[in-house]
Amino acid sequence: MPVIDAQVHCYERNHPGRPWHEVLAGPPEVTGADMVKAMNEVGVDGALLVSVFTMYRWDASYALAVRKAHPDRFAVIKPVDPNDPKVAETIAEWAKMDGTVAIRIMMRPDVSTDAADPGINRVLAAAARHSLPVNLLCWGRLEQAGQMAARNPDTQLVIDHLGLQQPFAPPAPPQPWADLPKLLALSAHKNVAVKITGACTLSHQPFPYKDIWDPLAKIFDSFGLDRCLWGTDWTRAVGLLTYRQGVEAFRVTDRLSDGDRAMLMGGALQKIYGWAPKKR
Repeated sequence: MPVIDAQVHCYERNHPGRPWHEVLAGPPEVTGADMVKAMNEVGVDGALLVSVFTMYRWDASYALAVRKAHPDRFAVIKPVDPNDPKVAETIAEWAKMDGTVAIRIMMRPDVSTDAADPGINRVLAAAARHSLPVNLLCWGRLEQAGQMAARNPDTQLVIDHLGLQQPFAPPAPPQPWADLPKLLALSAHKNVAVKITGACTLSHQPFPYKDIWDPLAKIFDSFGLDRCLWGTDWTRAVGLLTYRQGVEAFRVTDRLSDGDRAMLMGGALQKIYGWAPKKR
């Protein structure tokens, strides 16, 4: 079973040809070649490359360029704007591109808090038509995510980063798992999966982050491992741990069987996104 990271980011240094909108916490640059090198060093076979909203907003051109350079290693996910009247056309065009497997809604303050919002439902309906999962960055709005799932049962939703606000620098929040019951409630919706991305950044302990496993076990029990997708959220997590630590924490733990580990670190992702890296 291949090991697949459910979320990584790549970006160039800021330059006039593709200027940044804002600065994201992380290294000055992480190219596709840099990410492949990091993955090779720890035995990660592939990754879902999420176009960086902070820097590039709706422009996924760099992520697509990385995919083109490394087609065996990456599939691509693009943020879309629910406030754009033409968003359904954007999604249709995205779905036609090679290596594109999902879209993403950033539930920022400019996105409606109403699950019945026409723009949000336009995105979810279009995604279902094109068999694209929708990733939701929705910490603080998990109840709304549940309402969206209920209104759109044919749309696969994937909750980013455990649905919890995660730090960009140490220390972890005093009570990082406070909203865990709200996440667990989403497991009642069969069209909702959850990315176990960035989990190590919520730990109050050093590697191998043993204090994350009790809350993670509740998520695994509630959703089932076939709806849980391990990942690192590299490069956002760079201030808290190395890429190797984000990978190895899930390999060295005795809280997962070999079968559990295979499902969590690649099997569920293949099922939900319909993609796997090519064998090397």
